[in-house]
Amino acid sequence: MQGLQQFIAFAATARHGGFAAAAREQGVAPSTLAKAVARLEMSLGVKLFYRTTRLVTLTPDGERLYERCQRVLAEVDDLQADALGTSATPTGTLRVDLPVFYGKRFVLPLLAGLLRSHPGLHLDARLSDTKSDLIRDGIDLAVRIGHVSDSSLVARRVDEQALVLCASRSYLAERGVPRRLEDLAGHDTIVFRLPTSGRDRPWQFRRDGVPTEVSPHPHLRVNETEGLLEAVKLGLGIGQLPDLLMTDELARGELVELLPEHRPEVMPIHLIYPSRRLLPSRVRAAIEVLSGLSKRRAAQLLVG
Repeated sequence: MQGLQQFIAFAATARHGGFAAAAREQGVAPSTLAKAVARLEMSLGVKLFYRTTRLVTLTPDGERLYERCQRVLAEVDDLQADALGTSATPTGTLRVDLPVFYGKRFVLPLLAGLLRSHPGLHLDARLSDTKSDLIRDGIDLAVRIGHVSDSSLVARRVDEQALVLCASRSYLAERGVPRRLEDLAGHDTIVFRLPTSGRDRPWQFRRDGVPTEVSPHPHLRVNETEGLLEAVKLGLGIGQLPDLLMTDELARGELVELLPEHRPEVMPIHLIYPSRRLLPSRVRAAIEVLSGLSKRRAAQLLVG
């Protein structure tokens, strides 16, 4: 067990990026964790962390070990729960990674119900439009919009969204309504700056059933989806946005969809999680709750 504690100390330090935060989680002194990690490094004969006065970061050897630790320690947690006869009861901390708007609007309300049903369950929700590495960051479950290319992850489709080209009525009254894709060149455009690359996201369309992209010269760039919506509502130009983001505005006629005949294919929304035989009960419970996201989301929109 002493050896296992060293791996637990290492994984906690890697997850938090430092001994102080990891020690608070473990309920021990930072020096205790530091000594445990030092003993582990000595026994393995490798350096696991680069240490500075302010930061602790993983070495390449540390990254490889941390990836394996996440899987092994999760299995140990489940084995312990099974031995105690509590494997069917979700407990511990569920770490989820969610896109900002969709996560706040549709996912968190369902997870809140799960927490109310299971007092022993805690939630660590990370809301970001930048995709994290599930293994490296110790994420149990993530929601991803778009196609999933990582074959090491399990992907379960739970919903979908469409991209809609739109503008405010005030903008269209002043500048006119584009009737063809070519007409967009004469309009002010608002584009989304991708947080991962800093590049502008091209607009997606279909022409005669064939996917096509348009990269407009932007009048305005925004790196946050809800900010993009506000800019379009303010009449600053034409933008392409997820339909789920502006359902109310379209229904009220505040925003108008443009060129609907060129809408691109819908984008799938998946639950993704690391592929392993034995999933922790907290992850199984969350998957069950979130598997009906599309139906619950549709009901929420009707009520809202």
